[in-house]
Amino acid sequence: MRIDKFLKVSRLIRRRTLAKQVADQGRITINDKVAKASSVVKEGDDLAIRFGQKIVTVKIDQIKNTTKKEEAASLYTILKEEMLERVEPEFMDDEE
Repeated sequence: MRIDKFLKVSRLIRRRTLAKQVADQGRITINDKVAKASSVVKEGDDLAIRFGQKIVTVKIDQIKNTTKKEEAASLYTILKEEMLERVEPEFMDDEE
């Protein structure tokens, strides 16, 4: 399954278009490799997603094309959540 669709189905990111944008910005890695929106994920893969100053790492437990809201969290296991100390220059606004 494509990473952008998995993120939407699992509700890690609510909209597929937003998941595509995040992936295209290089903020998602699959097994420590930068992923594009069209990258394929499978059960057992580790995903690291950067949300602002937080990085969430999850392990994919199941792949489903659709799921109910209550069951979405069963598709993955959160391995760790880490806060970054500072924002890296490529993610800062150029408003100086």
